Amino acid sequence: MIVVGAGALGLLYGARLARAGVNVLMLTHSDEQAEMLNDEGITLVEAENLISRISVKAASLHSYSTAVEAGLDERHRHEKFDWIWIAVKQAHLDAAMLAQLALLTSRSQTPIIALQNGIGHMDKLRTVMPQAPMYTAVTTEGALRVGGNTVHHTGSGSIMLGIWPKTEEKTSKHQKLLLKTMQGAGIELILSNEIENRVFHKLLINAVINPLTAIFGVRNGDLPLDPQRRRFMEALHLESEGILLASGMASEGDSWQRVLQICVATARNESSMLRDVLGGRITEVDWINGGIISLARKQGLPTPMNDAVMTMIKALEPNVPNG
Repeated sequence: MIVVGAGALGLLYGARLARAGVNVLMLTHSDEQAEMLNDEGITLVEAENLISRISVKAASLHSYSTAVEAGLDERHRHEKFDWIWIAVKQAHLDAAMLAQLALLTSRSQTPIIALQNGIGHMDKLRTVMPQAPMYTAVTTEGALRVGGNTVHHTGSGSIMLGIWPKTEEKTSKHQKLLLKTMQGAGIELILSNEIENRVFHKLLINAVINPLTAIFGVRNGDLPLDPQRRRFMEALHLESEGILLASGMASEGDSWQRVLQICVATARNESSMLRDVLGGRITEVDWINGGIISLARKQGLPTPMNDAVMTMIKALEPNVPNG
């Protein structure tokens, strides 16, 4: 398998699959990180500080895609990769990266698994890789990257996978083999025919917890403890849920209680948006709350709460020159 992106989730899944004997190639942002992974492997820290060091192969996405384009990829020419996992954040899916990703499938129809938060990325990927089978994934695993090659598995969960866009096609042989591979790596994989609904429900949770933890500078579990923050949460949830229901999300019971349960279950976690703000990085707010705003525009619905958190998060992001 190829894993594009050596952030927290990329390292977590890459390490666990490689440990199970899967041929894993990590494609990184930088040559320096690729060199570190080749030399030192991935250090995986699990429950009770169980530490494993797992060997993987790595190259930068730029160097590997350039070699593929030029037909010079001698190291991996004879290796067959059954899946390509895209585990980078949406902010990194710019025109340059999309062009590099397109080269990975230019001579094959290797299936793609996209692990991004928010919405909008599947259309981008489909545009540059029109022939590749495309799957979107929703994961409840918790991971925290420390340094260039160490990842802490902070919470066990599952990964739900579904073809995009939805079809009536039955489970393929390719999917069954993936299911067996994931089970062998101790990863719970769920194949779903309702993946769009799962994406919407995760988007709802992310749209409430991620921006508000970043704005208030608190961990997930602390977010609802303050009465003022809780009222803000409720108002943002109510607006976002209404927009998503109008856009086709199916109700699955009390989603507000689900948000509160997630805060409790991940109490010690820092949301990815909080970590981005603290690290001085661009966040995924454009594809989380911005995604909800774009859906609302199609339905003619107002978005005062989502507009407010978008404005506040943008004020916390680093200034990036246009162009």
